[in-house]
Amino acid sequence: MSISKDDYSKMTDKASPNSPKLLNCIKAFLFGGAICLLGQVILTLLQNMGLNEKEAQAGTSSALIILTAILTGIGVFDRIARHAGAGTIVPITGFANSVVSPALEFQHEGFVLGTASQMFTIAGPVIVYGVASSFLYGLIIFIFKLY
Repeated sequence: MSISKDDYSKMTDKASPNSPKLLNCIKAFLFGGAICLLGQVILTLLQNMGLNEKEAQAGTSSALIILTAILTGIGVFDRIARHAGAGTIVPITGFANSVVSPALEFQHEGFVLGTASQMFTIAGPVIVYGVASSFLYGLIIFIFKLY
């Protein structure tokens, strides 16, 4: 028995509950804003401790990556993400989570064939296309002398 695309679409629409789009947008905004606020608090604390702007920015990024990795490792970040939705995809926390999650998922397969080889399955394409688009952008700037 073959199911047509229309029949399949009807079945999935019937089985999938509608998501509260406005509530999801509000949650994403609030959680994303809270992550950014945390980053700003860390940045301000580091600057008040005597670090210059570049050092404080690097420290802030590192702190957010480490915090996200720890929260992902103990299962807290995923619980937050269930409520926050897209709000946890603030670039640095989303990237840290996308590296740690597959590493944890495949750790039972061993360090080399599991953790190490699967660590960048999600983040890898982001890195590849990010570097490629940066190169292309830089090439355009260079060729047309737009700087």
